[in-house]
Amino acid sequence: MVLANVFDGFFDISSGLAPEVISSLIVVGIIIIICIIIAIKAHFADPLKKPKGILFLAETGVNFFDNLVGEMMGIHFKGFGGFVMAIAVYLFIAFIFGLTGLPSPVTNLAVPLSLALITFILIHATSVKYTKWHYFKRYVDPFPVMLPINLISMWAPLLSMTLRMFGNALAGWTLMSIVYWALGSLSGAIFSFMNTPWNQVFLAPFITPVLHVYFDLFSGLIQTVIFLFLTMINIANEVPDDIDNILEKGGK
Repeated sequence: MVLANVFDGFFDISSGLAPEVISSLIVVGIIIIICIIIAIKAHFADPLKKPKGILFLAETGVNFFDNLVGEMMGIHFKGFGGFVMAIAVYLFIAFIFGLTGLPSPVTNLAVPLSLALITFILIHATSVKYTKWHYFKRYVDPFPVMLPINLISMWAPLLSMTLRMFGNALAGWTLMSIVYWALGSLSGAIFSFMNTPWNQVFLAPFITPVLHVYFDLFSGLIQTVIFLFLTMINIANEVPDDIDNILEKGGK
């Protein structure tokens, strides 16, 4: 929590950006560095030998997400696994980033909203791609009088995915803040005989790690999985059944 306060003060003065946005940029930077390392190792790796270490993890991840997309979305989304993997890696690191003591990116509404907006755009872009001008028919079905209601309901996926992720992240951050404050106050009262501000930090290390495992690791993994599945399902549902059948037979 002390690191978070220092982090907030520094970036508010120097750049005016929200601390969570800076955290998000750090997460992206970490991912870019990892990708560069993997690219360099892949360039010099022997293609006839089984990959090891980080190359093995990267290959396993690519195969996993390609297979997942194939099962969840169908053959017409071949190559979509890279996007899903990128979102998964970013989200999971963003959720557990709070373990560093710095603000988690997902506790800022702009981050969940941006990710959900990408999904929202892909949903409608997929619908336009496969239905062409029939895309606009969805807003007047089953009757033209339903146009206002359909125009409002079209935003439901964007709002639900944004608020679900943001609400869970904010709830975890709020509960952990309350726990840290309570343990700090209790520790300060117990060790009040020590004339130092550090007397407030003795109890937290014995209790908070277990809570961090749930609110950061477990909850972060669950929210990442939920977001990915909603993304894949919502986008795949925009492909008409007849087009799906044609593509499975090898046509277009």
